[in-house]
Amino acid sequence: MAGTVLVTGGTGYIGGEVIERLLAKGHSVHTTVRNLAKSEPRLRARWPRAGERLSVFQADLMSDDGWAEANVGCDAVAHVASPFPLSVPKNKNDLIVPAREGTLRALKFAHAAGIARFVQTSSAAAIAYGHPEKNHFDHHDWTNLDADVPPYIESKTVAERAARDWVAAHAPDMAFCSINPVAVFGPVYNDDMSTSVELVKKIIDGSIPLIPDMGICVTDVRDVAEAHVRAIEAPAEKVRGERFPTSEKFMWIREMADVVRARVPEHAGKVPRRPMPDWLVRVLALFMDEMKQIKGELGNVRDVSGKHTEEALGFTFIPAEQTLEDTVRSLVEKGIVKA
Repeated sequence: MAGTVLVTGGTGYIGGEVIERLLAKGHSVHTTVRNLAKSEPRLRARWPRAGERLSVFQADLMSDDGWAEANVGCDAVAHVASPFPLSVPKNKNDLIVPAREGTLRALKFAHAAGIARFVQTSSAAAIAYGHPEKNHFDHHDWTNLDADVPPYIESKTVAERAARDWVAAHAPDMAFCSINPVAVFGPVYNDDMSTSVELVKKIIDGSIPLIPDMGICVTDVRDVAEAHVRAIEAPAEKVRGERFPTSEKFMWIREMADVVRARVPEHAGKVPRRPMPDWLVRVLALFMDEMKQIKGELGNVRDVSGKHTEEALGFTFIPAEQTLEDTVRSLVEKGIVKA
């Protein structure tokens, strides 16, 4: 039965797709944004027929203002909002503190409002790092924070751990679960897209002239949203305490480039073919933040399984090749990459 769901971070790439799915299935949506005057017109323009089924509230991860109002009348929360930078911050707490405190704030206000269903958008970053001896991971695995992991990885792990600890201590009957996406691709609505989609953009617009020896797991934003909605609609006992990684397959960047050339040849003229030597990545990492992150992933396989999610929530992920094709076509259609 359709209800009212609070989706935090409604202007984000994943948040927007979650709202899209919820509205399409008959739910009403409350959503939080950091700047109401700036963001509400954009949201109304995206869903012009939503009317009173879409309510927008101003609320920041680091302030109590607006959270109580946003939760009024809601049956469930999808907590999607979290910082995700393109570069490594100078102070890791610039990521860790908002991720942890924002999640706990969303939980506390949801619990105070009597909401019994809470879906946290976590990440495979909380699953697959700090274990150099492992290549394959599933929903049982946790990132090892005793290892030297990057700030974003630490922030997602800390936030999910803190949420689970808080629920166990203060709301043990809450149907809490997490969605743990890998790198998220798929169609874009506008140029406010995920960091992952930026990678595809750089591959097809010539910004990456050589291909580094790294790989990532691929998931589709439509599948990430579907997992959220199914976790909200499923019986409480089926999702309580669960973790749901969304991951279709692991791919090397060179394989992604091959897929783009094969499936979207008309937009593949600038797609790189030659490998980037590891030594060059290490040199560039001395003064380029993006290369610092790539340097730590050279040659690594972090294959996160999404089978548990497919089986538990009852749907099949979109093939990674289709996701990559749809990403490219969407970037061109929206004018983000010139044809």
